[in-house]
Amino acid sequence: MMIKNAAFVTSMAAYHENPPITLPQLAVVGKSNVGKSSLINTLCRRKNLCKTSSTPGKTRLINVFLINDSFHLIDLPGYGFAKVNQTEKQRWGEMMEAYFRESTLLKHALQLVDIRHEPTDDDIAMAAFYRSIGIPFTVIATKADKISRGARMKHIAPICRAMQKQPWEVIPFSAADQTGREELLQHIETLMA
Repeated sequence: MMIKNAAFVTSMAAYHENPPITLPQLAVVGKSNVGKSSLINTLCRRKNLCKTSSTPGKTRLINVFLINDSFHLIDLPGYGFAKVNQTEKQRWGEMMEAYFRESTLLKHALQLVDIRHEPTDDDIAMAAFYRSIGIPFTVIATKADKISRGARMKHIAPICRAMQKQPWEVIPFSAADQTGREELLQHIETLMA
């Protein structure tokens, strides 16, 4: 797949499905600061399509992007560590849960985890949540440039165990050096066909 055009559509504090939100959806999910916005920018080859920050918790709304005029990429707030108060974290959790339960257009989720660390309890809980409501998901191991190619499988093994995936189902990805970009685009093309 080639992404020929990508555009920001809208931000929502509460998910609603009406025009312009009418196309199949691919959600990008993960803990705060795992690289969701960087992944979107890298896939689309657009530096500032999605705002990035070194401060966890930058994404606070459901952000919708139109890709190739054929599907929506949904950027969700990060979970876990974020420099916000408990009330705000709870609001984000409720916003995300409502999105997953109410979207009739969601086809797949990209679950991002940091390749350098074992998945957190929140990551594992998200995988269980997807399974409980029947949402298929792919695990994307971000920040792959921080690990040598030879050591990647050693880091992917605990991710597979925690997330109940096979090694070939996990895509190592790096926004810094483009690792995994083409593989992920091919995967998205299959998912959104």
